[in-house]
Amino acid sequence: MEQDKKVPEKSGAEILIDCLIEQGVDTVFGYPGGAVLPIYDALFQQKKIKHVLVRHEAGAAHAAEGYARSTGKPGVVLVTSGPGATNAVTGIADAFLDSIPMIVLTGQVATTLIGTDAFQEADTVGITRHCSKHNYLVKDPADLSATVREAFTIATKGRPGPVVIDIPKNVQVATAPTNVVNNAPKRFHPAGEADYIAINKAVELLANAKAPILYTGGGVINSGPDASAALRELAELSGAPVTSTLMGLGAFPASSPAWLGMLGMHGTYEANMAMNQCDVMLCLGARFDDRVTGRLDAFSPNSVKVHVDIDRSSINKTIRVDLPIVADVGTAIRQMVDVWKGRKYKAQPLDEWWSRIKGWRAVDCLNYPASAAEIMPQYAIERLFNATKDKAPIITTEVGQHQMWAAQHFHFDAPNKWLTSGGLGTMGYGLPAAIGAQLGNPDALVIDIAGEASIQMNIQEMGTATQYRLPVKVFILNNEWMGMVRQWQELTYESRYSESYSDSLPDFVALAEAYGWKGIRCEKPEELDAAIAEMLAYEGPVMFDCRVAKTANCFPMIPSGAAHTDMILHSDQVSGTMDDEAKALV
Repeated sequence: MEQDKKVPEKSGAEILIDCLIEQGVDTVFGYPGGAVLPIYDALFQQKKIKHVLVRHEAGAAHAAEGYARSTGKPGVVLVTSGPGATNAVTGIADAFLDSIPMIVLTGQVATTLIGTDAFQEADTVGITRHCSKHNYLVKDPADLSATVREAFTIATKGRPGPVVIDIPKNVQVATAPTNVVNNAPKRFHPAGEADYIAINKAVELLANAKAPILYTGGGVINSGPDASAALRELAELSGAPVTSTLMGLGAFPASSPAWLGMLGMHGTYEANMAMNQCDVMLCLGARFDDRVTGRLDAFSPNSVKVHVDIDRSSINKTIRVDLPIVADVGTAIRQMVDVWKGRKYKAQPLDEWWSRIKGWRAVDCLNYPASAAEIMPQYAIERLFNATKDKAPIITTEVGQHQMWAAQHFHFDAPNKWLTSGGLGTMGYGLPAAIGAQLGNPDALVIDIAGEASIQMNIQEMGTATQYRLPVKVFILNNEWMGMVRQWQELTYESRYSESYSDSLPDFVALAEAYGWKGIRCEKPEELDAAIAEMLAYEGPVMFDCRVAKTANCFPMIPSGAAHTDMILHSDQVSGTMDDEAKALV
């Protein structure tokens, strides 16, 4: 009698790598450590996945975010247990708040040691439970394939987000049969098409509106390029003006006459006023964030509000709406376009509405004091935009004044070109995100617009760019202050500048050269264009130290606790104090 053939087995680490390849993963951002050495050994023995060695686990998470946001594919992170996992938590939380698809693979101590305070043990599942879309602790290598498949589904479908898979070291080493049929369970059912009756009602409201507005968010970009195309068509059919949150920039072209600019705390006067005065508001893939609404009881008080969101929990969380629609926003917008065309709707004449908008635009809210003696930060962004607008650059940012100036003065006509930390506001995001974006888009021009304080949060990732020959550019608006902190202290604490001035900054040009980058410094307005041209002409990585006016503030601005129509413009005089309730909302 013929002996039964033995079923081949693979280690948990090998099964994991096979599953990543099956999911189309081509790049992993990580940092090795004891609890993930079996996975790193399996990585060493294959050729399909490129591993990118970062200099800090936070850099791995942000690089994976940049890769995901610029390519539309999930970013993958691999870190060890304990401090490796905890160092990645900020990036996980950042991806969670900004709805970025990401798989985070963390090593863990052996299952027999869990709960014993073993070396480099941390409760990764417990720590990440509230800042991840889902997480797993895998205790059997036979469960790995199903876990990974389900993790990718959860991370990428519905409202995207980070999923954590914690894998004990003995599970990575142990073997399991390779013939196990172990598909992902069908327990996740994201929203898709919208209810047809609700879509008809939304289109009817829009068609009969006399002062409509399309309020768009990052959900339009997350839904894919077809969603942005459908949004442009809906705006053209309806004649409605379009505004966007910080996260939604690029979903609608900034060059369109229908574009009002960004809304919210540092949004344009015309966008905020139009939101306040509209009669029908279509909120598409946004979530009524506090940086948009201002004081809730004064937010767009007389409008009929339609809210389309894939996440049911976002609807009526902050603002009560009249028509909730739970659906993929791109699918819903396309349905609206089809209904509009099918019913041959004609938009109401909007001449009066556009006349009012023209009056708000005349305020010229993004104007700023000119200077021949020093570089104004707004001017620096304008010149950078002018020099790169024909190159379709990918722009990342750190967090602070420079981030808001970039949102105001750099203009995007396409999605997936603007990568910034919105919900969490993570200083140190921009450089590793630029590295991830450059790896995902090797031929693109990638620029991190930074502040001299934020760039130092993850400045060690310059080494990553050097190692992988990545020609990223870092454009620092250097005013020697933690600028947004200083601005708030000026406006709310009578200019008591507590610990917001940096008096021991590095020589960024020398630092660039130490890492093998090119360093450029510019201090005079008349030399700025030539210096930017030099930066763009250099084929490798560049750190550009742009010395700007030290005390410039970012306006327009809605003070915390104020209505979204109570904007401070650059010419306004402010008292320098706020009440305690407003200070609590900063």
